[in-house]
Amino acid sequence: SSSSHGDDVEYSVVVVDNLVNSSSESLRRVADICSLGDFSIEEDGSKGSDPHGRLVFRRVDCCDGPALRGVFEEFAPLGGFDAAVHFAGLKAVGESKSIPLKYYEVNIGATWTLLNLMEEFGCRSIVFSSSATVYGIAKDEKAKLKETDEVGATITNCYGRTKYMIEQILGDFHGSHAILRDQGKEDAQDWSVTILRYFNPAGAHPSGKMGEDPNGVPNNLMPFVAQVAVGRRPHVTIFGNDYDTPDGTGIRDYLHVMDLANGHVAALRYMAGSDDANSKSGAGKLSVFNLGTGTGYSVIDMINAMGKAVGKPIPNVLGPRRPGDVTIYVANPGLAKEEMGWEAKKDLDDMCEDLWSWQTNNPNGYAYA
Repeated sequence: SSSSHGDDVEYSVVVVDNLVNSSSESLRRVADICSLGDFSIEEDGSKGSDPHGRLVFRRVDCCDGPALRGVFEEFAPLGGFDAAVHFAGLKAVGESKSIPLKYYEVNIGATWTLLNLMEEFGCRSIVFSSSATVYGIAKDEKAKLKETDEVGATITNCYGRTKYMIEQILGDFHGSHAILRDQGKEDAQDWSVTILRYFNPAGAHPSGKMGEDPNGVPNNLMPFVAQVAVGRRPHVTIFGNDYDTPDGTGIRDYLHVMDLANGHVAALRYMAGSDDANSKSGAGKLSVFNLGTGTGYSVIDMINAMGKAVGKPIPNVLGPRRPGDVTIYVANPGLAKEEMGWEAKKDLDDMCEDLWSWQTNNPNGYAYA
C-alpha cells in the first residue's frame, strides 16, 4: 500500500520470496539502509517485519497458490495491495537449457498464479521484470534495440523464451478486459501493466551493504570479475576475441542496479497516473520499456574498469566463443525517458566502485563471515 507526501509516494512493501536463490539477510540490510528500526525474522525463517509494517517478509513460493492466497488474505483487511512488482523466477541462462521444464513451470506458473490472485483481490497494477534476451539475435546486431523491434523469433535460450511467453500472457490478459466489457461484463476493469526489459545490471548499493550474491559460480561477468579481484577465483575467461568489435570482445549495455531499481519506482508512479498535465500516465495501459544506458562496453572494457576500481589488474585468459553469444547488445533507452521520465544516471566507474565496495565488505556475500 502507499501514502502520498507531496510529490513523493511512500510505499509499504511486502516481500514474497521462497529464498531459492536469495537470503533474508538482504532484507535486514534494506531495513538498516532505510532506518526502519528493528527488523526481525522469526526463528523458523517463515516471516519477518519491522515494528511499523513498512517492510514485511513472507517466505512463500509464488507457484504455491494456497500459500500466496494466504498473503493476499492477510493484507486484505489493511486495504490490500496497490501494485505488484514481479521479479520471482529462475534466471540462469545456461541452467535453463538443462532443466527447461523447471523454468517453464516456475516462471510461467508463478505469473499465472499471481495474476489470478491479483484479479480476484482487486490489485490491477503490475511491473514485470523481463529481459533484453527477448530480442534474440537482431537482424542488425550493431543497431540499438528498440521496444518495437521483433521479439521471440530468434531467442537463443529457454530462460529468454519464458520471459517472452510471459510478455505474451500479459498482453493477452491486458487486452481481455475491454472484450469482456463489450460482452456485457461492465465490472471488468482495465489493468496497468509495465514490462521492463533489463539489459545488463551491474554494481551494488553505494553503502556496500547490498549486492549480488549468486549461489555457486556466478553466471554474470561482473560478479565473477569481483570474485577474481578478491581472490576467490584465479582468473576471468574471455569467451572469444574475434567478434566484429574494436577490441574483438562482445559488447553489452551495463546499467547500475540503483538506476534499475529507480526504473521500477518510475514504473509504479507512471501507472498510478498523475495530476500534472506535463507528465504522462500509464494508468490502464500495457507499456514496454528498455532499461539500459544506451552505451555499450566490451568484456575487456569491463575487466579494465574493474581493475581501475580495485587498483590492480584483473588476471584473465582467453577461451573459445560460447554458443549463442551475440556480438553487440545495446539498448535504445529513449522511450523510458520520454514516457516515465527515467534515465540511467550512473556510469561504469560507479558500477565498479560500488561492486568492489560490496565485494570487499562482504567477501562471502550475505553469509556471515
